Amino acid sequence: MYAIELNGFGGPEVMEWTVAVDPEVGPGEVLVEVVAAGVNRADVMQRKGFYPPPADASSILGLECSGTIVALGAGVTDWQVGDRVCALLAGGGYAQYAAVPATQLLPVPAGMDLVAAAGLPEVAATVWSNLVLTAGLRAGQLVLIHGGGGGIGTQAIQVARGLGARVAVTAGSDEKLAKCAELGAQILINYRTEDFVTVLADQGGADVILDNMGAVYLERNVEALAPHGQLVIIGMQGGNTGSLNIGALLRKWGTVHATNVRSRPRQGPGSKAEIIAAVRSQVWPQVAAGEIVPVISAELPITEAARGQELLDEAGAFGKVILKVRD
Repeated sequence: MYAIELNGFGGPEVMEWTVAVDPEVGPGEVLVEVVAAGVNRADVMQRKGFYPPPADASSILGLECSGTIVALGAGVTDWQVGDRVCALLAGGGYAQYAAVPATQLLPVPAGMDLVAAAGLPEVAATVWSNLVLTAGLRAGQLVLIHGGGGGIGTQAIQVARGLGARVAVTAGSDEKLAKCAELGAQILINYRTEDFVTVLADQGGADVILDNMGAVYLERNVEALAPHGQLVIIGMQGGNTGSLNIGALLRKWGTVHATNVRSRPRQGPGSKAEIIAAVRSQVWPQVAAGEIVPVISAELPITEAARGQELLDEAGAFGKVILKVRD
């Protein structure tokens, strides 16, 4: 098969669409003929050498894909060859074929485009596992979502809205904030011109904060928490080393969580299988009904993977970037 391989670590130029080893389908896995793959910041970090894949994962970039099942591994009974699926991966999405644990598959709803479906598995798993399974977000609470215009942010707004929570977001332009409002955000904070701590203080603080920035926002996020609030850190775009005012956290009776999905085990408590089962049960009916939709910023051919990653940092990007492997 062909896949995006890294010829080193560094800029986008280290990615090359070239011949790669075909994936082997083990027990409990399926082989997916990939139609499209979602682009995530974890891919950028891996390309730069900062985020190696787990030991049992493919070294090929890509944490999510969509396509059609073309082969079943031993013991797989819940899926059939020909099923249209999207998949959560620990690696391997930027390729023509991917071996996927059957427990990490989601059915593509009838009428949904396979290319658009590639932008759902990773964000759906990340948002549900953090907002609900970790923080227990519920109706009436106030959640602050940093990076509301990103793939995670656009999904989180829709999920939180569906739970009946009040939604505050940060973004870097009024245009992005307007789009966040269309998805259901109610408190719109332009981080270039406003202080989110001040805005949240007027609301009594946030019960839950979903943060992709890491160190640079750590102390200010604690300031922005409501009493008994929970800060969930899922990224390090603002660095990985910072200071924390323990006294401020104690005064809030606050909690800080730091989680990711990629390093979780395939099976067992807190596993990828458990998260995907919850997403299929709780989120997928809303996806099938059109109440939660994939928000796509751009669709590019896989040969333009470098451009796809660059788009994540461009001011006008809103939502997911998708790489099309097949038409």
